[in-house]
Amino acid sequence: MRLAPLLLAMGLGLAACAPTPEPPAAPPPDHGVYGARTDTGPNGEPIEIHAVRTAYLTERNRRQRVPYNGPEAAGTIVVDPYARFLYHVLGNGEAMRYGVAVGQAGKNFQGTASVGRKHAWPSWTPTANMVRTQPELYGPLKGGLRGGVDNPLGSRALYLYKGGRDTMYRIHGTMDPSSIGKATSAGCIRLFNQDIMDLFHDIPNGTTVKVRTQTESRALEGPLVELPNGYLAPAGGEVQTAEAQPAQ
Repeated sequence: MRLAPLLLAMGLGLAACAPTPEPPAAPPPDHGVYGARTDTGPNGEPIEIHAVRTAYLTERNRRQRVPYNGPEAAGTIVVDPYARFLYHVLGNGEAMRYGVAVGQAGKNFQGTASVGRKHAWPSWTPTANMVRTQPELYGPLKGGLRGGVDNPLGSRALYLYKGGRDTMYRIHGTMDPSSIGKATSAGCIRLFNQDIMDLFHDIPNGTTVKVRTQTESRALEGPLVELPNGYLAPAGGEVQTAEAQPAQ
């Protein structure tokens, strides 16, 4: 059919006479990684994972391949609860870095452990201490909360073991992406759901996990300050305000 070439020629001719259009706006950083996903829930039901808002994909929060000079072997997961980073060591002087949120429990373990088990859409049970100290909040959940969109562990969880025993330390997702990069009141180490889903797929049970001390973090990441918006920044690397505090 000769109609299609004719229309194409007419379109090209019109385009040549028209002003050059503005180029399309650049997509948000890592839009493909942090776009919406449909996942399978604990009962086989579809669960929609919403795209991460661009505002949350700060330089420190966004997944990225970075130089890595630590001593850990390729395949190791390194958690830095003070710099609020998680590294998946790739070898050859590189690692994949993820931004994390850190709850109080995220600073309760230091040293080396391993991933003892992994769960998709994990259930969650508050500790006896949580129920005892905050019965109004946690009492109704003492029997446990099934996995799903209302569960604070999000879409995936990695459970750390040491010497065959559960350390109670978790690396998990979140249903609150605005928390990533910040300190939180509860929980261990949380990532964007998209990040924990891909990490869950990439690492096997038995993977070594190194959790840095504050001293190790400061030596490798340098001093940090917490900004009024709750994010961290290198000390001296940002315009400081009276509210900025040294990171703990």
